[in-house]
Amino acid sequence: MEAFPSAEPPRARASFGVTRLEVSGFRSARSVAFSPGPLCALVGEANAGKSNLLAAIRAVLDPATAPLTAPDLTTDGEGEVSIELRLADGSTAALVGSPERHVVTAGANPPPVLFLPAEERAGPAPAAWTAGTNTRATRVFERAFVRQARTPGAQALAVLEAVESCSVRGLGGLLLLIEEPELYLRPQAQRYLYRLLREFSLAGNQVIYSTHSPAFLNVTRMEELVFVERLDGTGTRALQPEPVSADEDFRVVTEFDATRSELFLARAVVLVEGLTEKLVLPYVFSALGYDVDREAISIVECGGKPNLPLFAHICRATGVPFLVVHDSDAKASGRLAPAERALNALIAETAGEGGVVVLDPDFEAVAGLRGHRRKPERAWREFAERDAADMPGELVAVAERAISFVRAHARADR
Repeated sequence: MEAFPSAEPPRARASFGVTRLEVSGFRSARSVAFSPGPLCALVGEANAGKSNLLAAIRAVLDPATAPLTAPDLTTDGEGEVSIELRLADGSTAALVGSPERHVVTAGANPPPVLFLPAEERAGPAPAAWTAGTNTRATRVFERAFVRQARTPGAQALAVLEAVESCSVRGLGGLLLLIEEPELYLRPQAQRYLYRLLREFSLAGNQVIYSTHSPAFLNVTRMEELVFVERLDGTGTRALQPEPVSADEDFRVVTEFDATRSELFLARAVVLVEGLTEKLVLPYVFSALGYDVDREAISIVECGGKPNLPLFAHICRATGVPFLVVHDSDAKASGRLAPAERALNALIAETAGEGGVVVLDPDFEAVAGLRGHRRKPERAWREFAERDAADMPGELVAVAERAISFVRAHARADR
């Protein structure tokens, strides 16, 4: 394995815990590297390898309760495992070798680690905390699980209670690895737990978690996100997007909600100007024999044409396949106002070649709708009754291209 690079992308650096992970030969991770900050979300589909990355960290820092075994080798079952962690104190912890013969290096001051697996929180038994780790924070977690009734719902509340208690007390010095913190929690409780985890990380802890919930994905802090996917032939890989710029922060905060944040979890995204297109496009897909939810396609209403470049920029930064649909807004003469021409050019530049479908001059003309009064409702009712032959060609092209993104993703996964 190559040495750690001397420079890393500008992102939040952890003052405690792990600042860099490099893994090879471990389960689905043939060669993976990323740099977690104080709070780090692993995002990806099931079986992408998110849990394997958490397990790799645990294998180095908690070898007594997570020993290396034969199934931990990559799928070919040959070679050696190499896991290296750069720690915040500048030292390196590592595991190198085979299940029969390997060496674990602890580092100068390895962080105590607490692992909360999803599968153990799904049953009546409390989640496992690391044997031999005895800190004030781990004792808080243990007491929380003991206090709660041993049912799945209560275990979720135990996680919330423990993080809340640690945050209130300002307890630091713990690396928390947690699979799917959203399990068994209401949406409101999920948002609350995310805020608690942020406070917990700011108190001198580190939290690395896998998730399928948009409540735990903060678009204004893209440096916290690690997108994990599993490709045929190369195994698990990780992508870390660059942070949004300072002048984009406020716009992102005001424009993104949980629904729009679903784009991080989609196989493909269609970005549209407004509600009408968002309501209509699922019927276009359905007429062609596709279900957008089954295909994991998100149709994201961006709150107006001027916001499309921002959403396109975020999709591109996070590696999510996307397509932008917008009106040309040409005048009756066919000409474009200078402002519209400039905005159309910016959208095309941000989306890239082939990433835009332009409705000329607008959606109403393409869809055959007259007038703008109650447009979303009228379009929704009319498109619900149309079959494939009556769908506008431009919108059919949108659906087919989005499906092609999903199929390409599926081929890459095989």
